[in-house]
Amino acid sequence: MQFKSSLLLFLVLSLMTACGGGDDAIDEVRKRPNAFAGNNPSENGFSSGSTGDSGNTSGLEDNEVRVTLEVPAGLVRESEGEPTRRNLHIVQADRVRAFHSNRSLQDLGKASASIRTDDNGSTIIRFPGGQPLAPDVIIEAQYGNATLQAPAADADRHIRVNPFSEYLVRQLQNYSPTEFQSLLNCVNEVDQSLCLNKYVWSTLADQVHDFEIDIPGGASVDAAVSYLGERGDFASYVAAMADYALLQEKASGEISASSADYNSVFMGLELGHTFAESPYSGAGQWGVRLGREQATGTEDAPAYLYPGLTLASFDIFNIQVASLGTQIPYSRTTLAQTDSNDFFSRDSDDWLLNTHSSAPGPATRSALTEDAVTVDRHTRLLAGRALYQTITGRNTDTPIGWTRNPYFMDAYTGAAESASSAPDRALTGYFSAGKAIALEPNGDDLRRRDDLEAHYLSVMELNLLRQKGFDAEVLNGHTYNTVFFSTRFSDSSTPVQAEAGTGTWQISAGSEGSSVAVDETFTTLSRDSSGAVGGLSTGTGTAPRVLTPRMSLLSSGEESNGWLNLDKNTPAEPFNRPDLGVGASTPDGSLLAFNLANQINGNGLLIAGKAAVSAKAPTSGRYRVQGFIMGMELGANRLMHLDNGVLEFSETGVDLDTKVLTVAHDVASSRVSTPVSEPFSYDFHNTDSGTVSDGQVSFSSGSASLKGFVTEDRKQLFLVYEDNPGTGEKRLGLLMATLLH
Repeated sequence: MQFKSSLLLFLVLSLMTACGGGDDAIDEVRKRPNAFAGNNPSENGFSSGSTGDSGNTSGLEDNEVRVTLEVPAGLVRESEGEPTRRNLHIVQADRVRAFHSNRSLQDLGKASASIRTDDNGSTIIRFPGGQPLAPDVIIEAQYGNATLQAPAADADRHIRVNPFSEYLVRQLQNYSPTEFQSLLNCVNEVDQSLCLNKYVWSTLADQVHDFEIDIPGGASVDAAVSYLGERGDFASYVAAMADYALLQEKASGEISASSADYNSVFMGLELGHTFAESPYSGAGQWGVRLGREQATGTEDAPAYLYPGLTLASFDIFNIQVASLGTQIPYSRTTLAQTDSNDFFSRDSDDWLLNTHSSAPGPATRSALTEDAVTVDRHTRLLAGRALYQTITGRNTDTPIGWTRNPYFMDAYTGAAESASSAPDRALTGYFSAGKAIALEPNGDDLRRRDDLEAHYLSVMELNLLRQKGFDAEVLNGHTYNTVFFSTRFSDSSTPVQAEAGTGTWQISAGSEGSSVAVDETFTTLSRDSSGAVGGLSTGTGTAPRVLTPRMSLLSSGEESNGWLNLDKNTPAEPFNRPDLGVGASTPDGSLLAFNLANQINGNGLLIAGKAAVSAKAPTSGRYRVQGFIMGMELGANRLMHLDNGVLEFSETGVDLDTKVLTVAHDVASSRVSTPVSEPFSYDFHNTDSGTVSDGQVSFSSGSASLKGFVTEDRKQLFLVYEDNPGTGEKRLGLLMATLLH
């Protein structure tokens, strides 16, 4: 029978959007107005606080959905069609029907549904038993000789039938008969247990329409679907979500604490195409984004918005629901390179502070296993995440709209102090493309104009548990292993520099905070003003640093809750920017992360883990590997994102087997490719020969190396990647590996 989900889904979503706590970014997420109802982004409007596809559900009765058909421009009959986003046109379908199907896309008969046309000419379908949640009910629309399909399971009840939904329907053929049946069993509860993953397909059917991918205007339906299949980020997201839907209920972990807040340390490395300013319109562009607190109050009543994540757990009708909400204000620096090797840098003062924010939504905790024993206190957090659009310069002559594609989150959550507390970390890496769009006023609304940027972003995000009354004394007297990656952009004789390195910190109590004795080795990758790429040069650093708590200003007053200042000599004054960067710590001080933002180290990310005498590289186990690699050669730039691959350890080393999403900038043609999924494999050998036992690790494979550290429990590794393969390209990157099993 059809599952009647309206009440349950309403309760789940209501509770998810109400979760969270603390005077921070999560409060801001909860306070956002609902920007979905009545807003139809099929036209060329643009709003912040909504995802790219916020559907129009106005006028719908219970169990009804609205259907909108969108086709490539070349299929539109003369004088018909309304231009819309993604280079598609809205047309009136010649015929619409709903039918049951299987994984082979066979027509198994008409679905129980009625179809009507509302006063605006929209097609409305009513499902008496409730809107389907499984992908076995298909809506088909015909227009001329074109036929397109969409799953009836679409979370926002505004079902767009277009090449994106057609691609999704065709992916059902990748399920085996057993897998497809398990999806139906989950939705229809044949085993008498409610299954959270029944909502995965409705989320997927909705979120494919958040992708900002322009379909070629002259494409046929088949050509448009093939084009989407060649977009590595889109195809990877759909495949990951389709696999996620198969996760069994018995694998689900539980968050013991009802709600927990995290300080988010965020870095995004981007490569894209800019048309924003005439001196370098059409140029390729590197960019770096760093999480940063945002002043939101007044001079008389100062207040700050802090980068943060809230992770909550609650039980609804025996379903363990995990909910996420994030908001991360970020600063940005960029460097454009033209076809004639002119360089134009823009620092964080040139870009208005922006926000990377995800819509609150459900997630699943998947427990790790060790020797067939479930280990609930170390689990993975899985979810399809939709990101909000934002607007900068709203009240200026040049407002800009920023839209971002969804991503699949595969995060590692660390151990909790006790069975009743929350995990102390949530570590993840992901890829999200997006656009910057020129906006113009249209009455009280803003309308899309020309694209100003297409950018492709690889992110590392470390969310560390926030603890009220955090005492930085917990850091003193300990040795930490470190890794870092940073960039420096300028208009000088060396416009691009990237550095990546490893080292140690000795932290001890000092007169004005904690004193940090530094010993680090780093590699530099650079491009000079002629466009030439230098060799991978090495250096060392020993300049001491000082570490102090960074107070948070909340409505309840000042509070030390895990934020840290990193300075050269003298601690920064309260709420001022420190010399080197802002970071955060887990409550026990076992893991630190910092956003570096200074002229000495550049703009980047530093991660420090408490060293342990007994910690060596793993000799077995499979680890999820995520991260980014920056590649440069004469005439080309390359960004590679490790797309949820696997590191598998043995007695002698580690095999890296993954795919990378690659974005390439060809300087001479000013062409920046869209993301392509490519294999990326190495057989690394352990170069420490078992002699290093303080958590530092080193592996090599030909010209490539991995160096970094492993945490005391050997469940996480943080690694610098370096390669000089002899093809002219030089590469540096930062990777994170977290235990799968």
